[in-house]
Amino acid sequence: MKIMNGIHFYEDIREIVEPSHSCLVVWDVQNGLVDKIFNNEEFMANLRSLIEKLRTKMPVIYTLITPWPKNFNSSWRCYSMMRFFHVKNMDEPDSFMAIGSKEREIPEGIKPMKNDIILEKSTASIFIGTNFENLMRNRGITTLIFTGIATEFGIESSARDASNRGFYPIVVSDCVSSMNKEAHERSLKNLDKIVIVEKSEIF
Repeated sequence: MKIMNGIHFYEDIREIVEPSHSCLVVWDVQNGLVDKIFNNEEFMANLRSLIEKLRTKMPVIYTLITPWPKNFNSSWRCYSMMRFFHVKNMDEPDSFMAIGSKEREIPEGIKPMKNDIILEKSTASIFIGTNFENLMRNRGITTLIFTGIATEFGIESSARDASNRGFYPIVVSDCVSSMNKEAHERSLKNLDKIVIVEKSEIF
């Protein structure tokens, strides 16, 4: 670590991912998305291994897509859900990721354990409408390690947002995925220019 103009900053990746000031984020790994990604088996195996490796060393936070109450969705949200996720009717009780639905559940093998945190959220940024940033500041977390689905949506949005708020964002390239392989790869290329993109082997 170096100090320059009174600011402490890390010099290499080992310092950046030091467990004492890092947190693992498992973003939206829910049945409704896992069943649709292009590399299901490889992704789940990599993610399971990483979670098992890091769980005893740092906090693990799982996010869950949580629909807003009926009649409180924005017009844009309704449009985008129908366009990008092919939701036919936002008024139906079994709409996308409805509370209690099978598609909203976290798959077996990577389910949260006793000391993990589950964070419900309704946007593509982990910081909007949640207490996530307060939790991280209170714990002295400076590095956020992002895994999950989908790379070009919530992962990229949250990693960019983390960077803008002064956190060190790490995107684990073999532990993120998407329904669209081309979009996934394009997003990783974009992210590599503005945040840190590494494979899980660095841990």
